Amino acid sequence: MLNILYRRRSIRRYRDTEVEPEKIDQLVQAALLSPSSRGLRHLEFMVLDDRKVLAQLAPAKQGAEHLKGSAAAIVILADPAVSDVWVEDASIAATIIHLTAESLGLGSCWIQIRERKHSEAETAEQYVQKALGIPSHLRVETIISLGYPSENKQPHTYNDLDFNKVHRNQYGEKYLFSRE
Repeated sequence: MLNILYRRRSIRRYRDTEVEPEKIDQLVQAALLSPSSRGLRHLEFMVLDDRKVLAQLAPAKQGAEHLKGSAAAIVILADPAVSDVWVEDASIAATIIHLTAESLGLGSCWIQIRERKHSEAETAEQYVQKALGIPSHLRVETIISLGYPSENKQPHTYNDLDFNKVHRNQYGEKYLFSRE
């Protein structure tokens, strides 16, 4: 797992190659297996693999433009009436999707939708709901773009880790790693 975590980077440029249906199936299974508060498993997911739909979502917010070049995406939806920690549950599912994508040789990038603006008059969430026909009671946390990377980012290294952010028993007490 640590190898996957060191390698996983946000990818915004993808090759013009479709993602195999078997890999999409695995991503969907991973999303459905994501832990949720009280085991509610309330999240819903939309798989987007139509390039026209992906291009339609690219203007949802600043920073989503790379959807035009992605091969697929997964939209994570939740009903706040079912769970008060839907944001956390959706974030866990997004992370599971990212790690699974990396394990399959795919690149991915989190596109934050909740609490972002499309325009002065419309939120990114409203834009996505309208574009995809999502019922108004469901909230959109994020869109995870997917595809085969056309950019090469170096993996993180052990030396990139900021061990000063880890405390032991009391805040300010340094945690000593076994390598030290």
